[in-house]
Amino acid sequence: MTAPPTDLIRLGHSPDPDDAFMFYGLAREQIDTEGLRFEHRLEDIETLNQRAFRGELEVTALSVHAYSHLADKYLLLNTGASMGDGYGPMVIANEPFTPEALKQKLIAIPGEHTSAYLALRLYLGDVRHRIVPFDRIFDAVRAGTVDAGLIIHEGQLTWERDGFHCIVDLGRWWQQTHEGLPLPLGVNGVRRDLGPDLCGRIDRVLRRSIAYSMEHRQAAVEYALQWGRGLDVTLADQFIGMYVNEWTQDTGGRARPAIERFLREAAARGLTPEVKVEFVGD
Repeated sequence: MTAPPTDLIRLGHSPDPDDAFMFYGLAREQIDTEGLRFEHRLEDIETLNQRAFRGELEVTALSVHAYSHLADKYLLLNTGASMGDGYGPMVIANEPFTPEALKQKLIAIPGEHTSAYLALRLYLGDVRHRIVPFDRIFDAVRAGTVDAGLIIHEGQLTWERDGFHCIVDLGRWWQQTHEGLPLPLGVNGVRRDLGPDLCGRIDRVLRRSIAYSMEHRQAAVEYALQWGRGLDVTLADQFIGMYVNEWTQDTGGRARPAIERFLREAAARGLTPEVKVEFVGD
């Protein structure tokens, strides 16, 4: 693999409104990048997880689940986390049934290394599943090729409008059973081999981008709307507010105990390796 120039940082993130919002200031070249150039790579989260296993991107969005397998390669940035604060990935179906009945159902999931799937396994144990791209899960449930679907991203706001029934909201379940902690979903990772100086510069740049977007919210929301599948500006703003907030601005602070708890419980169940959660600057 040919390495990029040392000032070129390949930045992987999902093509959805919250990630687009976070990187608005950077994409529009409105912030100090400390001499770094960023090349945006937009791909679904499971594809980014797989690219991270190969170490292809200097900076990338990661599922917290995937990070548990990648802590030897990536440090976590101090900003950019997506946390479900009383809400999160949902299991939906065409008809209502009890959560207990899910154990006998075939469930479409967006990827085996997604945090949504790990949360589902913590909730339910082993499940029958089929991997379906996240933006096709509604179609698979509607067509009856699966019994239920584990939805992420903007589907959390549109499922009812689209005629589905919510069987369980995993973010609500986690918060109610874990002393009010949010459900950790996504984080931003930076490759360890870049060294502490460059990792620190990247960390500061991305913090500036998020701060810029928060300070110029209307323009940033309008920019992000181009990735808002089926969302109008009101719903896009609501969705962004769910996943770009105080947890996003201070991942290494208040969000850290939630990430550590999530991965500790998963490791205790044998679902992930034991891992020490490390942030840039630790």
